[in-house]
Amino acid sequence: MAVIALTNSNFDAEVTEYKGKVLVDFWATWCPPCRMLAPIVDEVADEVTDVKICKINVDEQPELAVKFKVANIPTLIVFADGVEVNRSLGFIPKDAVLELIQ
Repeated sequence: MAVIALTNSNFDAEVTEYKGKVLVDFWATWCPPCRMLAPIVDEVADEVTDVKICKINVDEQPELAVKFKVANIPTLIVFADGVEVNRSLGFIPKDAVLELIQ
C-alpha cells in the first residue's frame, strides 16, 4: 500500500473518518532520525495490508503537529477508528514499528 501524504485538507478523510488503523509518521526533511525511519515506514507500508500508512511533514503542516502535540520528531501515532491509541517518539527499529501497530 502506498504511503499517503497528509495535509490539513485530507487529514479528516484519511484518518479521523477512516474505519480501521492508521499509522501517521510526523517528520521533517532536516531530521536525521526521520530520514533513518523513512525507509522502515515505507517497508511497513509495502508489507502490512490492514493498516493505512501516512506521513505528515511538520514544516509544511505545522497546524497538525500542534493539534497532536508533536514536539519531537520523528513521532509515530497510531489511530484506530479516528482515535489515537498508541504513540512512539524518536527512531525505532522495524520490529518496534510493527509492534506499535498491532
